[in-house]
Amino acid sequence: MASQPTTSIFIGAGPGGLQPQRLELSRANRHGLIAGATGTGKTVTLQGLVEGFSAAGVPTFVADVKGDLAGLAMPGSATSGTHQPFAARAAEIGDTAWRYDAVPVQLWDLFGVAGHPIRTTVSEMGPLLLSRLMNLNEVQEGVMTIAFHVADRDGLLLLDLDDLQSMLVHVGERAAELTLEYGNVSKPSVGAIQRSLLQLRSQGGDLFFGEPALELEDFLKLDESGRGIVNVLAADRLMASPRLYATFLLWLLSELFETLPEVGDLPKPKLCFFFDEAHLLFEDAPEGLLEKVEQVVRLIRSKGVGVYFITQNPIDIPDKVAGQLGNRVQHALRAFTPRDQAAVRSAAETFRPNPGVDVASAITELKVGEALVSLLLPDGSPSPVERTLIKPPASRAGPLTDQERQVLVQTDAIGSRYDHAVDRHSAEEMLAARAGEAAAAAAAARAETEAQKQTALAAKQQAHLERERLRTDAAARREADRAERERLRLDDQRRRMEERAAREAAKPTMTDKMLQSAGRAAANSIGRQIGNKLLRGILGGLLKG
Repeated sequence: MASQPTTSIFIGAGPGGLQPQRLELSRANRHGLIAGATGTGKTVTLQGLVEGFSAAGVPTFVADVKGDLAGLAMPGSATSGTHQPFAARAAEIGDTAWRYDAVPVQLWDLFGVAGHPIRTTVSEMGPLLLSRLMNLNEVQEGVMTIAFHVADRDGLLLLDLDDLQSMLVHVGERAAELTLEYGNVSKPSVGAIQRSLLQLRSQGGDLFFGEPALELEDFLKLDESGRGIVNVLAADRLMASPRLYATFLLWLLSELFETLPEVGDLPKPKLCFFFDEAHLLFEDAPEGLLEKVEQVVRLIRSKGVGVYFITQNPIDIPDKVAGQLGNRVQHALRAFTPRDQAAVRSAAETFRPNPGVDVASAITELKVGEALVSLLLPDGSPSPVERTLIKPPASRAGPLTDQERQVLVQTDAIGSRYDHAVDRHSAEEMLAARAGEAAAAAAAARAETEAQKQTALAAKQQAHLERERLRTDAAARREADRAERERLRLDDQRRRMEERAAREAAKPTMTDKMLQSAGRAAANSIGRQIGNKLLRGILGGLLKG
């Protein structure tokens, strides 16, 4: 029993090595649960499991919530046991091959302080998880989905939060147009998302989004001796932003699901993923998100990934997810409150019964470092529950010093390729360029319009001048015509006056009239005499000479 079988991981045993409990590597992708109240030994169980997977050549990922799991990188010592020397526990359970040792570790930190930075792009996170991270309501999530769709359609890369901010401004400016195409896109909803985005920045979210983005292959490495690399995420600072912590781990799990190929059941997993403080994932999670989590947990098994949830209370895990967890380690629970008592009953009901173990009573009686264990057997059935003393870790049960951490970061295989952020041409720059082009086009259009207005104004002024010239010419012609008419009138008047004067001058005076009258009378008398003579001569023929 002292040797480490290559097909299983030793978890612990009863006193004297009775009822040894082994996790079958071929069933390790059936997921698991480590539960128990604070201080009951969950971290020790987790540490021992990680060491076992590493020795079996299985890489692991684990969130270091309290800051002590980074000690996996250093061998333990005789003083590292908290309640009793670890060597004594190893002897108690008959593990004669146990010795202090370290495992290969890569240190990560979303904030880039206690390890290599981990980044992803906004596009890779997607609207669902991002909405969950920003605590958006259903309407705001719909607007976020539209923003992502428009960005994908228009070829706009959403890499960091600046890109998302620019995209939201763009959507707000096009709200009326997008509402007609996709449904209601209100500016108040966009404003609410922007305020949530500001809160996310204040929690350090801007450090998480960007490039170079994490390559998942770096989580699946072995060292030169074939041991699985342990990827430790510094999460002590991250726990101050629990929603960011939970969303990041869920994103990482979904990325593994989307990226890794189908492999079915392997002799051992490709990766085991430990989700500490798992209750943060499910608190206040909408039904749609819970369905996604259940789907990922159920299907990621076929990608060769085992998921292990660590939480204080087993009822923190929804039933649909808990039903997928085949390997269970239950540390002590306290039955002080009705909720605690419900947890005890729930935990007791989930184990395969063992006539020799009263689970409901044992859960409240377990000592520190002792647990109820039920693991999947090679045929896939759960083993009967057993009270088990958990094996001690071989590595340090405590944190690294700052110097040790710095040396590990500088000497691991990751190097410096994630250490410096890259800001390449993306949505922010593209939208700014488009806005600049639009502004230039608008300025050119305004200049063209102004030129056209000036041309039109000049033409109008020219037409006005021409009209004024024509009006002046017409007025001059009218004045000339009037003057000519006046001249002709005056000439005519003068002529008539002259004619009248002439007529007046030609009129006879009274004397002339009297003389003319006397003359006419004399002439008439003479005429008559002449006439009479002629008459007699004519009529009678009597005149002979």
